[in-house]
Amino acid sequence: MTELIERESAVPIYQQLEAMFHAKIASGEWSPGQRIPSENELHKTYGLSRMTVRGVLTRMVNDGLLNRVAGKGTFVAQRKISAVSPAYKGIREQLEALGYHTSTTLIALERTTAPTRVSERLRLEADDDVYAIVRLRSVDGKPLSVHRSFVPARLAPDLDTLDVVNEQLCVVLEENFALPMHSVEEDLEAVAVEGADAKLLELRKGDPALHLTDVISDGAGTAFEYSTIVFRGDTMRLKFDYKRV
Repeated sequence: MTELIERESAVPIYQQLEAMFHAKIASGEWSPGQRIPSENELHKTYGLSRMTVRGVLTRMVNDGLLNRVAGKGTFVAQRKISAVSPAYKGIREQLEALGYHTSTTLIALERTTAPTRVSERLRLEADDDVYAIVRLRSVDGKPLSVHRSFVPARLAPDLDTLDVVNEQLCVVLEENFALPMHSVEEDLEAVAVEGADAKLLELRKGDPALHLTDVISDGAGTAFEYSTIVFRGDTMRLKFDYKRV
């Protein structure tokens, strides 16, 4: 049954129509990935001008609720997982609190020479090795993010003998090596996913992703972890809340 537009209502027609479309998404009548009726079909169904329908759809596209695909139509966007930066709370902890089932796969863990960018950010000496850890995190069986962490070997000897899959790395470092997180330098940028990350995340090269970089220091100002996380851009949304102290 088609909802009726109340033309005598104080609520503008476009707002009524937008509320109806929002309700269809919320109820699951229009489900993620589903193609919705065309502008032509909608303007006939609701007896409204194409301009009104197009304006509502454009607002919903801009809000991330719908996606337009050239030559194919308009589709309901996939719901994104919303989380705060891991500098505030671990991503896995947040996901599980939201009711998602998470799993972590260890891709690599080795003691090696630090890449130049890592050495510079961690202020390492020329002969300082790091433990390089690569993990893939999945949610409900689907890949979500690739985590790369670099920890100076001199600060965390034998890190490679500990469980960094079932335990969060921040917990392992604090409990075993007295390296508590005190401050974080953080950078976030939108990128086009490439190479190994695209394969791990089951994306095509060039698909959108979020790239988060953290440099973590203890209370004495010693930087003890350089990490990057590449999130699927179609699945993850990061929030940043700032409060004036």
